[in-house]
Parts: sequence; structure tokens; C-alpha cells
Amino acid sequence: MPSLKLYLVQRQSTLLLNSDSAPFERAIIPFGQGLTLFDFSLGIFYTLALSSLGVYGILFSGWSANSKYAFLGSLRSTAAMISYELILSSAILIIILLAGSFNYTTIIEVQQSIWFIVPLLPIFIFYFISILAETSRTPFDLQEAESELVAGFFTEHSSVPFVFFFLAEYSSIVLFSCITAILFLGGYNLPEIIVNGSIINLQAIILGLKTCIFCFLFVIFRATLPRLRYDQLISLCWVNLLPIAVAFIILVPSILVAFDIAPY
Repeated sequence: MPSLKLYLVQRQSTLLLNSDSAPFERAIIPFGQGLTLFDFSLGIFYTLALSSLGVYGILFSGWSANSKYAFLGSLRSTAAMISYELILSSAILIIILLAGSFNYTTIIEVQQSIWFIVPLLPIFIFYFISILAETSRTPFDLQEAESELVAGFFTEHSSVPFVFFFLAEYSSIVLFSCITAILFLGGYNLPEIIVNGSIINLQAIILGLKTCIFCFLFVIFRATLPRLRYDQLISLCWVNLLPIAVAFIILVPSILVAFDIAPY
């Protein structure tokens, strides 16, 4: 009986490791001009550091389930998340080089004249592919396969732990949609051709609408694309996307320096 109690405590403690870091990351999200809890100068580093902690929760949740299927699912999920974090970080690094800052508010203000999605459309494409894999959405959800009988790393977790896993997963989708709106669609700003002459501050509503656009894209991809095999999932990252990301990391700063338009 004591060993059973220890096993149950061990299983439930993995929820603390896999707990959603989105509330802490939303503390630095600017919902309007001056509307942020903490205007951190290294906001992007802070976001990447917290989002990387989810790997440990997934790994330990599969290990604590005492099941080979769940453990293999956690290993697959961990490998996919670590692999596609390279692509995600590469795309964000290009945004940092173009904006000259790690601060979200500064990145939004730089896009006042033109959104980054216009000159950086190829970068946005492989960035969005990486966040699909990072959040385990279709077609990159093979490590979970939630529509199958074996649901990956949380196969042995039910009831409240199951709810925690799904809340963390879907809140991360909303968080990444919001960050994508900030990095590529100008956040709470509208283009200069649209001027809000009223006394109502629409900035938070504008950011919410842009976030909903990317949440809708998550749903569209889930409904249209088939699931990849696991070897195709890893090969797409290391063989196809990573060389492209490295090439853009070299190309974009070269263009900025060649035309003397670098912000630093």
C-alpha cells in the first residue's frame, strides 16, 4: 500500500512539471500601448525559456505512467518539440535582427509602416510549420495521436490530469497565435492608412482579432491535412526546414548591411 501511494503521488506530481506556463508568458504580452503587466526588455528570451520547460513535463509524464507505450510517446513528443524549437528560434532570430530588439513593444512599433509578414513571408511559412509541431497540432500530432486508442504520453493519465494536459495544450495554441500576431502582423497596431479617430481604444480588440485569425488557421490545418509518419516528421525538420532557416539567418542580415538599413 505505501508503494501504491508513492506511485500515485509520483504520477500526480508530473502535473506540476507539465503545468501551463502560458499565464507567466502572458504577463509580458502588450495588449495595447502601455497595457502590459511587465514590459520586459528581453521578452522574447523569456518566452522561449518558459516554453522550453514543457519538454520536461511531457517526458516525465510518460515516464511516470509506468507504461512502455506512454514512455515511447513521450520520447517521440520530446524529440519533435526539441527539433522544431530550432526552427522556431531561427525564425524569431530573424525578427530580432530586423527589429533590433528583444522587446515585444519595440517589435510592434517597428511594424507601424509595414507588417513583417509582407517582406518575410517565406520565414512566416516555416515559422508557422514549427509552431504547429511545437503545439502538437495536425499533421504533426503523431506523437500523441489523440484520435487513436493510445494517446501518447498521457495514455495512463485520466480525469483531472487529462484535463490539465488539454488545457495546457490549447492555451499554448492561443499563446502562440498571440505571439505570431505580434511578430508578423504588428500586434495591436493597424497600418498607418487606418486611423482611429474615436475616443475608444481598440488596440486590445485588434490584437484579439489577429490572434483569432491564427487560431482559425490551426483549426483549418487540423481539418484538411493528414497525419505524417514519425520519420517524415523528423526528416522535414532536419533535412528540409533547418537548412532553409540557416540560409535566411545569413541572407537577411546580409541584405540589411548591404543596403545600410540595419537598426543597429
